[in-house]
Amino acid sequence: MRFMILSGLMTSLPVACQKSKTDNSNINQTFDWGQFAGTEVSLFLNAHPWTEGVKPYLSDFEALTDIKINMKIVPEPNYFQVMESTLESDSEAIDAFFLPMDSTAYRLWRKNLLYPLTSLINNPKLTESNYNLYDFPENFRLAATYPPEDSNQSLFGIPATFEAYILFYNKTLINEYLNGLVPKTMSELVKSALKVKEMAKDKLFGAVIRGIPSDTIIDTVTGIVLDHWGSQPCPLPYNIWFDGSWDKPRFTNKRIMAGLRNYAQLMQAGPPNIKEMDWPEATRLFREGKAAFYIDASLFGPDFENPNLSQIAGNVGYTVLPPSRQKSITGHWLWGLGIAQKAKNPQAAWLFIQWATSQMMEPKIGVMTGGVPRFSSWVMDSIYTEAMNIDYALAVQTAMQTSRPTVVLHPRWNQGAQAIATTIHELYDGGNEEMAMGKLQSQMKEIMGEFPEED
Repeated sequence: MRFMILSGLMTSLPVACQKSKTDNSNINQTFDWGQFAGTEVSLFLNAHPWTEGVKPYLSDFEALTDIKINMKIVPEPNYFQVMESTLESDSEAIDAFFLPMDSTAYRLWRKNLLYPLTSLINNPKLTESNYNLYDFPENFRLAATYPPEDSNQSLFGIPATFEAYILFYNKTLINEYLNGLVPKTMSELVKSALKVKEMAKDKLFGAVIRGIPSDTIIDTVTGIVLDHWGSQPCPLPYNIWFDGSWDKPRFTNKRIMAGLRNYAQLMQAGPPNIKEMDWPEATRLFREGKAAFYIDASLFGPDFENPNLSQIAGNVGYTVLPPSRQKSITGHWLWGLGIAQKAKNPQAAWLFIQWATSQMMEPKIGVMTGGVPRFSSWVMDSIYTEAMNIDYALAVQTAMQTSRPTVVLHPRWNQGAQAIATTIHELYDGGNEEMAMGKLQSQMKEIMGEFPEED
């Protein structure tokens, strides 16, 4: 999910968490943090909670390294276009930048706009011995590892903040309409959501979910379909949607059909205008106490606990997606940090990225996002976990252990995702499932079948 500002988490944290400074005495003193003293790093960031989280600590980095940070911040949604055009420009410099670790990053790599990080990581003069890249889940790292099917791969982005797709529920409505029983499977969730809507007679809704006919819903959709797919591998670049080749889509696979069907049925448990609803509208309705269930990005959780924003603060339940098969599986989307291929100071930029994504700094910055991507922050760091609702923290920490990338690494995937969204609308409107999925199968072959040499 690309467009998100978590104002609630910023305002609800203890002041000490928001303003605490880094104790550089904890830094590994045997590593030469001053090796690029006197240089400057141009930092290009999105107007995002992560950016707000790192700002108070930039002076600590500068004191540690004697590297000057020149920061430029661009608001969403303009960030994506401005970032890419700046990476392509010869007149404006970027060293380190906020990298969407999805098909956008893949397109940037194909355009030779990203600097490979693996050689920097493997250089003991440039990377602390205790940096621990493997504290990030493998499936997080895969999202920016290219070429996707080549043994000679490199990593092009380091995770900075993530969202997994989890189930939020309104405890009051679950008690009133479902005798306090939270669904244990995805099929039970669909039935329960439809039951609440019927019993409430449109005064309240069984579920809210993203419903707009846009490619931007694909990450949430993929998270739900991954839950139906189960533990069978679905490697990149194809993910669950293709059987090892772009001309072999599998939209007539029963598990994929069931996932898209259940997504459409969750929409049917929502308000009449569900087909016009994106995450802001769905989040607002859930926050106002008008829906029993909501599946979306885990990053929304802290806002639901902010009494200045939410009418249901203290009354929200959090859990992983109810399993469709043996166990719950979900998807994730990440922001990361990357280095521009044209960076003037790539090694100094790597020192910044390494510092900002270290085990020491990530939990401090992450109290602003609710999405720290290191395992250790969720189980060891009290600064981070004490800022969270315990049930929320457990749900997200559990989800990230089995979550998989939602990305598809193909330059035309946005068109394919749009076709999936359109098909969900057909199912919502009562269209014949086999015909709709057969049509989608043919469309996807046409859209994705021939991989373009140029973007």
